[in-house]
Amino acid sequence: MAGLTTRTCTVVIHDPNETAHALDVTAATPYEAVAHALAMARGHDWVGDIGKGLTTVTVKIRNPEVTHVVKIQDFENRLNRGCKSPPETALKARLRQMLGIGQAIII
Repeated sequence: MAGLTTRTCTVVIHDPNETAHALDVTAATPYEAVAHALAMARGHDWVGDIGKGLTTVTVKIRNPEVTHVVKIQDFENRLNRGCKSPPETALKARLRQMLGIGQAIII
């Protein structure tokens, strides 16, 4: 979205075996950080299946430091919900493309 500052974030994703996978990404929003991390994690053999639904993803934004906890289900719902503005439409399209998915997502 226009005017948002990108920040370095550490995103921690847990797989169904409760193994934590920490990835450093640069993003303008916590949801963009989640999308980057999910896309990156899928490309590594050492990351098993990523949990779904109520599995949590922790996003720690640096400088200033802020931590967000997002459920995969909430992330999916947000991407699937209608858009209120052209910048939001563009952001969601970019996140879907990053994840290699069409309009509705299922991770």
